[in-house]
Amino acid sequence: MSLADAIDALLPQTQCTRCGYPACKPYAAAIADGSAALNRCPPGGKATIDALARLLHREPLSLDPDCGTELPAATVARVVEADCIGCTKCIQACPVDAIVGAANLMHVIITAQCTGCELCLPPCPVDCIVMEEAPSLPLPRQRADENRQRYLAREARLERWDVEERERRRRNVAIDPLAAALARAQPRSP
Repeated sequence: MSLADAIDALLPQTQCTRCGYPACKPYAAAIADGSAALNRCPPGGKATIDALARLLHREPLSLDPDCGTELPAATVARVVEADCIGCTKCIQACPVDAIVGAANLMHVIITAQCTGCELCLPPCPVDCIVMEEAPSLPLPRQRADENRQRYLAREARLERWDVEERERRRRNVAIDPLAAALARAQPRSP
């Protein structure tokens, strides 16, 4: 296991981007190569910072306040049903597929799967998503393996869709519609 993988294994896998990186894995790589401090993960908080310090044989640091604050309990997003317009922007933003719904229909956040990353808040055009404490849920760092699996499954699905879309476009470009129409209009010889 590489150092970056060992660091990534200690992160809560909320994929919240509060550390300044697009996901937990790139943050872990930056810590491993020395370009990022080990105290930039609010969802992991003191416990994660201490674990990273032990792994790296460094002194623990206080959480970087520029990244946010550690929360005492798990938090989750909730859609205010009466205000949701079904735009699907929250679904697209959720890094762990914890939001279900369809276009023009109300969306629902699966509380047990929500990491509390808050990435669904900014794209919502009607501000119908609120964050709430969920003290009955374990903290994100205690659900890291589950969070990682959902994130990786989503990333794999999005990559598969991207490949399929590129292939569909390649096939459509390869078929020149004008040439095909002209070929159909040409009389065929017997």
